[in-house]
Amino acid sequence: MRILVTGAAGFIGARLSEQLLDRGDEVIGIDNLNDYYDPTLKAARLARLTPRSGFKFHKIDIADRPATAATFQAARPTRVVNLAAQAGVRYSIENPHAYVDANVVGFVNVLEACRALAVEHLVYASTSSVYGANTRMPFSVHDNVDHPLSLYAATKKANELMAHTYSALFGLPTTGLRFFTVYGPWGRPDMSLFMFTKKILAGEPIDVFNYGNHRRDFTYVDDIVEGVIRALDHVATPNPDWSSDDPDPGTAAAPYRLYNIGANRPVPLMDFIGTLEQCLGIEAQKNFLPLQPGDVPDTYADVTALVDDVGYRPSTPIAVGIANFVSWYKEYYRIP
Repeated sequence: MRILVTGAAGFIGARLSEQLLDRGDEVIGIDNLNDYYDPTLKAARLARLTPRSGFKFHKIDIADRPATAATFQAARPTRVVNLAAQAGVRYSIENPHAYVDANVVGFVNVLEACRALAVEHLVYASTSSVYGANTRMPFSVHDNVDHPLSLYAATKKANELMAHTYSALFGLPTTGLRFFTVYGPWGRPDMSLFMFTKKILAGEPIDVFNYGNHRRDFTYVDDIVEGVIRALDHVATPNPDWSSDDPDPGTAAAPYRLYNIGANRPVPLMDFIGTLEQCLGIEAQKNFLPLQPGDVPDTYADVTALVDDVGYRPSTPIAVGIANFVSWYKEYYRIP
């Protein structure tokens, strides 16, 4: 297939593009290569893709409507994976406009481009952050998610609503994937594993929020990518049992699906840090701090729907995933 991947120089997008190329798909990558975090890391991910047969890259911003429409028209993809977004809970408090531009304006440009070309299937990234103030565990796609705690979460909830509109109005099959704390090699520098590793190796204290009482459904990047590909191959269809009298938020009478994509095994943050300390052979200095605005104490994904529909089976133990990240980090930054 010819698959267009937005955010192709990102953490998940680059790994997804590799896996799609490995199985013989043609990939058209889009990314604006912004400086939210170190652009040289994005360039390094991209450098692994550009020499490969079947990969083409376009440096554009999905918030640029004419450029997005023109790129889609020229590429004429069969299916689309939208991973381009402004990520990060805490940064959304500092710079809310960046989230509206990328996650709302950008997403409607992608939806319009998919509609115009009658794309077979649009898969897009949502987030576990949409669960917001929900406390019933594990988080289920069949639960209401109308109480976000950050603008980032609100824009991703908006994506799910916008996608449903296009599925209902135009018959565009859409699948939203709520990612749960993705980690692994080539990860993002603004995420905890990367920041912890950098500071521990530098002999600096790490900030441990909520006094270490977080639990996170940490999910290894290859498990995430496997789920994305399985979802991409399983085109969303209407749920024949959907009822407007008792509406199921995870499905619809339109070709629309939502799935959690996580490891289905929450890990206490202090255990996560302890495993990292073992891999590095260094005990971290810890600066314990209160819960940050926008954060939730725990995440735990109910992945039953994704398992039932596409056979998703996350399999990477946390110790293996962290060891793989540490190995990559030391090699990439030339640390003995």
